[in-house]
Amino acid sequence: MVDVARHAGVSLKTVSRVVNGEPTVNAGLAERVLASIGVLGFQRNQLASTLRAGRRTGTVGLVIEELANPFYSTIASVAAEVAAQHDTMLITASSEEDPDLERRLVFDLCSRRVDGLLLVPASGDHAYLRPEVDMGVHVVFLDRPGGGGLEADTVLIDNRGGARAAVDALLAKGHRRIAVLLDSTGVYTMRERLLGAREAMESVDAPLTVVEGVANPDDAARAVAGLLDGPQPPTAFFTVNNRLTVGAVGELWRRGDDAELAGFDDFELAHLMPRPLTVVAYDTRAMAGRATEMLFERVRGERAAARTEVIGTRLVARGVRR
Repeated sequence: MVDVARHAGVSLKTVSRVVNGEPTVNAGLAERVLASIGVLGFQRNQLASTLRAGRRTGTVGLVIEELANPFYSTIASVAAEVAAQHDTMLITASSEEDPDLERRLVFDLCSRRVDGLLLVPASGDHAYLRPEVDMGVHVVFLDRPGGGGLEADTVLIDNRGGARAAVDALLAKGHRRIAVLLDSTGVYTMRERLLGAREAMESVDAPLTVVEGVANPDDAARAVAGLLDGPQPPTAFFTVNNRLTVGAVGELWRRGDDAELAGFDDFELAHLMPRPLTVVAYDTRAMAGRATEMLFERVRGERAAARTEVIGTRLVARGVRR
């Protein structure tokens, strides 16, 4: 566009007005700009033109934690399927649980003028999205709520209820020394699952052993080993996600220990784990599908107040039964 302005001897703003079809441009200037476009073979930016004309770009963005995790890859797959049904292309990016990277990715997607954003929050403050929302970008949060006072549609899992049900099941089997393994309570889902576990233990007036900073399967295996080697080893464990469950299962199996295990998240091959366990299962596809449909409802003009929908959970027996 700069080359066109230079060739025609007009301002960049004049070129922009001509390209976008504004009727108030002087006819003589418009002819010069169009002639220069013909000479230079200029092609206008389709995103800019659709934005100026108030039309959709036919793209939506998805920001998740990491595609390598089956949970997030399922979300991406379902969101792409639903977007395709609406003749829309999905652009997916990974925040790696980094709030600064999340913000950069969101701004980059918004600069491409996506019609809407599906966002699994890495941060707890989304006030930075207010200008984008005011510009017409629709936002739906999934798996975790947004923050910073930004009201937006949200689809969550019943994290607290699922965790309580899992620990209640352990209590029903007579366990009272129960330990929970988690990464960080700074993450909404982890915080809610810990609250659910605490509620269950408080219902029988029993203490809960909490081990934080357990970020991966190896950490989980070490945490289980350390607790079992302690003076009052737990008789049962609750792990807050599938990766920690895998690490805990491995250590219990290696030791031949009979401690009970319940974990949040069902996962592929869970039924082949070398020992019995109970998992908190939920429909990831339903969550992703509903969130994406809610986004397109907004894109089509839905103006109702922000909605929050919760996907239920259920307990499922997995692993090899003895």
